[in-house]
Amino acid sequence: MTDAMFAAPGRFWRGNLHTHSNLSDGALDPAEVCRRYAAEGYDFLSLTDHFVGAYGYPIADTKAFRTNSFTTIPGAELHSGKMENGELWHILAVGLPEDFAPGNAPHFLPVDDQETGPEIARRAREAGAYVAIAHPEWSGLTTEDARSIDAAHAVEIYNHGCAMGCDRPHGFYTLDQLLTEGRRLNLCATDDAHFTEPDSFGGWVMVKAQENDPDALVEALKAGHSYASQGPEIHNVIWEDRHVVVETSAVSAVIVQGKGAAATAVHGDSMTRTRVPLDRLAISPWMRVTVMDRAGKRAWTNPVYVD
Repeated sequence: MTDAMFAAPGRFWRGNLHTHSNLSDGALDPAEVCRRYAAEGYDFLSLTDHFVGAYGYPIADTKAFRTNSFTTIPGAELHSGKMENGELWHILAVGLPEDFAPGNAPHFLPVDDQETGPEIARRAREAGAYVAIAHPEWSGLTTEDARSIDAAHAVEIYNHGCAMGCDRPHGFYTLDQLLTEGRRLNLCATDDAHFTEPDSFGGWVMVKAQENDPDALVEALKAGHSYASQGPEIHNVIWEDRHVVVETSAVSAVIVQGKGAAATAVHGDSMTRTRVPLDRLAISPWMRVTVMDRAGKRAWTNPVYVD
């Protein structure tokens, strides 16, 4: 069975879902941020400045920077309530309406009488946004924290800014724990670019949609019609009873992960069509695929479920 994403109509569009400008703590103005992503060959960008009172609760109007080959999606990084470690929540909301009502988040410290993280995430989803748990490793997110976000579509499993700034880029543990507990979540890779260090053009999503349109892209993200990458391309995934066939750009490893220790890998040179046995994942309720090229760059599929 061909993975539903590859069977869906449309083509793949490359984009970054997590970006900052000088409307919050980024170094560049929105026009220059958009110009750089377009110049680097991206099809779309979501500018997601920090939605706190210190910056005026910005949701950047980037419509003026759209062209025939590049589009933008309104969004923000939401902050409200405290996690178990006492720090403020960070929640990515892409496709957020420009009139999304501010809460009570005057700065980057929790205050009394503000929404919890789960509450503001739920409000963003109800407003139509694609919601992701941002940089869990960087935040010190606990599994109990993650369980509380019932409105998330995805977990940010690679954050390039966190990789470059503090070597805490991952969200795989958070995602896999929630999957094992029965939550159905997707994944995304992002830059979280501020342009204050080499934090741009390192992690992105490839979204399958019929057109490079903000609404179409957000709906495709919500449907799971995307994969995340640092460089490798995934062209097709075909699930068989006891194997999966993964068609890619040239890679040196294809790995399938599942519940707990369930995983298997095939290694080689310049592999473009790789057949991976699934015997070691026979009792796992979910599986996802990682591919890796000779430079160590990776790409990741959304999870699939046995039923």
